[in-house]
Amino acid sequence: MSAAASILNLAAYKFVTLEDPALLRARLMEEAQAAALKGSILLAEEGINFFLAGDAAAARAFLSMLRRDRRFADLHAKESWSRTQPFRRLRVKLKREIIRMDHPTIRPAAARAPALDSTTLARWLDAGRCEAGRPLLMLDTRNGFEVDAGRFVGALDWRLERFGDFPAALAAHRATLEGKTVVSYCTGGIRCEKAALLMREQGLEHVLQLDGGILQYFETVGGHHYEGGCFVFDERGTLDARLQPSPA
Repeated sequence: MSAAASILNLAAYKFVTLEDPALLRARLMEEAQAAALKGSILLAEEGINFFLAGDAAAARAFLSMLRRDRRFADLHAKESWSRTQPFRRLRVKLKREIIRMDHPTIRPAAARAPALDSTTLARWLDAGRCEAGRPLLMLDTRNGFEVDAGRFVGALDWRLERFGDFPAALAAHRATLEGKTVVSYCTGGIRCEKAALLMREQGLEHVLQLDGGILQYFETVGGHHYEGGCFVFDERGTLDARLQPSPA
């Protein structure tokens, strides 16, 4: 953290069955407002997804409060810092899905797709193959304009306009994935988790998700095998491999 960067940004999600999202919304709105946090919290029956920013002590106290709920006890949040508050207000919303795919058979709360840690991915990218010797293919599951800000070198990009387009894109391009170890990735892990589950459901055996997405990769490995920055949906715009806002 630089001396001038005093705002802590938290990004986290978890697929877990929530039977009381409306009640939870009211409680989290109250707690986040009391902590003077800004950003967004999305709640659905399939889980929670949030991006919040504020005073470091208040943000971490909010996270500790959330983890006291057994459903979120193992919730991992990615941290980054900024000089100013990157959000204009606080929103706590109820959604049908915390990341919309419109494919109801995909239920990550029931079972995760296998995840690949950042250090192992960097080693595989160095070799150009997975440990089993299969060619390695990085699949970007983000929208096209996000990919334009930066991506893994040589990654496959289907120019999605929204994540809900992913199932149709997979149906059209499935043959290009055959016989390869496919690593799906996105900003923080939520989209690539659903994408990996869908690919495995449709018979692609060697599919993994990048655990924690690009942000976790930057935090662990830096920019190795990555070109450009990572687009984030707040006023910082794009983060570089040090998790700092990229110059305009």
